[in-house]
Amino acid sequence: MPLIPVHIQPHIVLGIIALLFITIYKQWLKPTIAFLFASITLLVLGLISPSDVLEGFSNEAIASVVLLILITAGIRENFNIEIFLDRFFGQAKGYKAFLLSMMGKVALLSSFTNNTPVVIIMTPYVFNWGRKNNISPSKLLIPLSYSTILGGMITMIGTSTTLILNGFLIENNLSEIKPLELLITGTIVAIICITFLALFSNLLLPSKRDIIERFELNKREYLIEKRLSKNSPLIGKNIIEGELRNLSGVYLVEIVRQENIISPVTPSEIIQKDDILIFAGNTDNIIDLTLANIGIELPPKLTPSITGKLKVVETVVSANSSLLGKTIKESNFRGRYDAAVVAIHRNGEKLSGKIGRIALKAGDVLLLYTGDQFLNRVDLYKDLYIIAGDEKEIQPNKKNKHKLLALLAAAVILLVSQIFNLFVSLLILLAIAVSFKLVTLKNVKRDLDINLVVILVLSISIGEAMINTGAGKLVASALLELLADHGKVAVLAGLMIITTLFTSLITNIGAVAIAFPLALATAMKLAIPGDPFYLGIAFAASAAFLTPIGYQTNLIVYGPGGYNFKDFLKIGLPVTVIYLAVSLSIIVFLYRDLLLA
Repeated sequence: MPLIPVHIQPHIVLGIIALLFITIYKQWLKPTIAFLFASITLLVLGLISPSDVLEGFSNEAIASVVLLILITAGIRENFNIEIFLDRFFGQAKGYKAFLLSMMGKVALLSSFTNNTPVVIIMTPYVFNWGRKNNISPSKLLIPLSYSTILGGMITMIGTSTTLILNGFLIENNLSEIKPLELLITGTIVAIICITFLALFSNLLLPSKRDIIERFELNKREYLIEKRLSKNSPLIGKNIIEGELRNLSGVYLVEIVRQENIISPVTPSEIIQKDDILIFAGNTDNIIDLTLANIGIELPPKLTPSITGKLKVVETVVSANSSLLGKTIKESNFRGRYDAAVVAIHRNGEKLSGKIGRIALKAGDVLLLYTGDQFLNRVDLYKDLYIIAGDEKEIQPNKKNKHKLLALLAAAVILLVSQIFNLFVSLLILLAIAVSFKLVTLKNVKRDLDINLVVILVLSISIGEAMINTGAGKLVASALLELLADHGKVAVLAGLMIITTLFTSLITNIGAVAIAFPLALATAMKLAIPGDPFYLGIAFAASAAFLTPIGYQTNLIVYGPGGYNFKDFLKIGLPVTVIYLAVSLSIIVFLYRDLLLA
């Protein structure tokens, strides 16, 4: 029995959702934990049943997302994307030409594969192209992220947003989103927004020349912590005698002596045993400093090879990383990843003290010395994105090429002919990929994002709470009362704007979970089929252009591009306005008999 009186249940549900919204936006908890607490609260209060929570595990749309991730991961694992990209973009000359070519082709690629790996693969490629052509990465990386978002809305399998929404529709015995309508609307929206970005990105995006300089040959200014060895020749010398005053590309910022921080460091300061020296400098000079014969310890078990070269990798901390809020020491970083954090870079912030005591944030860039197991550990834990350094190179394999072509041919036949529904088609494709050994048990362990699955499952239970308690109807009534006098088109526009705000500040999945009950209740109130409203929230839930936290791909480029929130808002606002205006206009045209009657 519910613990809450029926008449206030909708208000309690809306309050819990508002708290969920704030928690994720303020980053008080990881999205997965926030959704879990929200669902448990609803369950304890009797506003949803255990079956509502468990229902998500049998949802076809969620299963389809999982299958799609595994299939695309298998393709990525066995196909040399770099060769493909060189052929695709090698001929583009000039900023606008490259931008137009890159965004168009990336959007096409994102229409049938997962967006996140596309951006991970493309970020270093696009960055290096900018470096070679003396163009700041900040002029290129936001358009890269945006183009994957735009391409994802062209097909049903391009983004998890439409798959999850379809799951909601099926559960409520409603007709699914029509692939042709999605193709028409998504293609037109993508073409117009990509054209806008090609023409105005140079004007709206910052030109951070200092970023170009810091990234030249993968260099970046970091905070570096170095512990003196017991036999260091520096012990007992002052800064000038130890020749630490005029180091090339590196400067001594402070000395950590027991629990005290000495800063600034005067030339007469005597270096003592067990001192920890904090430097600032760029990648190559850090390595030179480590290899210099001045008695600086190397990380244990991570020693240079016979050639004298260390494996150096730059990584970005992901949005859903289990490292968030933990210090490097607390996370047992070396044991977990077979890597040592040599230095840390946090865009726009001055860091101080021991690196091991700095709590990590999403978007932090870590410079690592890595062991042999590092790549496997990164694949397993999915806490970090590699942006430069020691990555595996997939060697061309003619057999894999033929297998890939066969898999793509099967995908075209199954998805275009629609002999089976999407879930069955993806299941057949996964079976083919497994039989070809393109997808293995290792892929499943490495590429299946448990955080994503948990959010998808729990978002369904939250959506059920809005439907069951009438919270969706309550908000829909308020929306209709405010906009009804202006017509059904105004109601649709209001619903899309609300959904866009949700997706900008939480996640696209959370936005769909909240917006679907609103759309359903609105359609019932207006006594018309809800198809235009469902198509509208599908596009609005993917309009994650306003903030870096709205979508994973935005966060991936946030650190490497040297961006801040203002940069996303400056270009994201006009893109959002155009995106919503164009998609709304097309939806109104497609459903003019319903909306204009």
